[in-house]
Amino acid sequence: MSSRNLAPVFVIGSPRSGTTLFYHMLLSAGDFAVYRTEANVFNLLAPRFGDPGVARNRGALLAKWLPSEFFKRSGLDAEEFRKKINAGCRNAGDFLRVFMESIAEKQKVRRWAECTPDNLLFIDEIKRTIPNAVFVHIIRDGRDVALSLAKMGWIRPFAWDRKSKVPASALFWEWIVAKGRENGRRHAQDYREISFEELTTRPRETLKALEPFLEHDLNYERILQVGIGSVSQPNTSFSSETKGADFNPVGRWKKGYSAVELARIESWIGTILIELGYPLDSPREMLRSSPADAMLRALYRLRFQSRHWLKAATPMGRWFTNIDLLRDFHAADQDRMEQTEGSR
Repeated sequence: MSSRNLAPVFVIGSPRSGTTLFYHMLLSAGDFAVYRTEANVFNLLAPRFGDPGVARNRGALLAKWLPSEFFKRSGLDAEEFRKKINAGCRNAGDFLRVFMESIAEKQKVRRWAECTPDNLLFIDEIKRTIPNAVFVHIIRDGRDVALSLAKMGWIRPFAWDRKSKVPASALFWEWIVAKGRENGRRHAQDYREISFEELTTRPRETLKALEPFLEHDLNYERILQVGIGSVSQPNTSFSSETKGADFNPVGRWKKGYSAVELARIESWIGTILIELGYPLDSPREMLRSSPADAMLRALYRLRFQSRHWLKAATPMGRWFTNIDLLRDFHAADQDRMEQTEGSR
């Protein structure tokens, strides 16, 4: 039996790109540990508490994490897990691996998957600490992602640029997708990209094409029959649209922007859209950025990159990662749970 068919699968991508949908497809396919939330180990727990391989850091982490919903949803016994993690945790990868392997063992399944979108920023660290990890990067049209991110209010524009909530969200999508692809290319054998649009419009073919990479049976009929979470009920920030029989999350941008707004967005992120196979819609003569726009784009990119560096690579991560985010992430996840609860 090869190691690839037991390898942990990291579902990554910009937030609001369909990572939850694909993760729930994996869980519905069977033989994956069912853990219905994001673990947030590399992007939240490790920056906030420090290296969990250090006993003092690990103790502080467990004191906050074991009483949280993140742990309670695992179904594990807190004291048993504490003993196990204290005996075998050298780093953040070990912490996540021991946790997820414990869930898999309890559920009597062979492998596990994890769905923290921001992990696309931590591919190198994940591969260093979980060498057999594989990655599936879900990529969605940035024009749709920007609308969704802006509606959720997750990307804050500069104080002097408050009217640019959607453009700022588009630039965040551009930055994080490009960063993830750059990281993924360094581990090309264990990294694949799939299109959200293909996953939703041609699910059987898209999943079938992914089977050799994951060495896992992704039978779409079985996935639909099991129907965990957003497989049965869309996980969308535009919840009112799900009431109609013709709900379609693809191409919402075609009605979501004025011609001027769309041209500004496409002038900012058009290069990567084209690179990813998304044709632009605005006339060429409208795709011109002013010097002020060029400066603004550079400032946003510097902001995203510097905050990530400070959080992930310096002790300042403790200040850039507020532990109240545990509560906030849970609240956001609970909203998704409530949207999908009736279909489980």
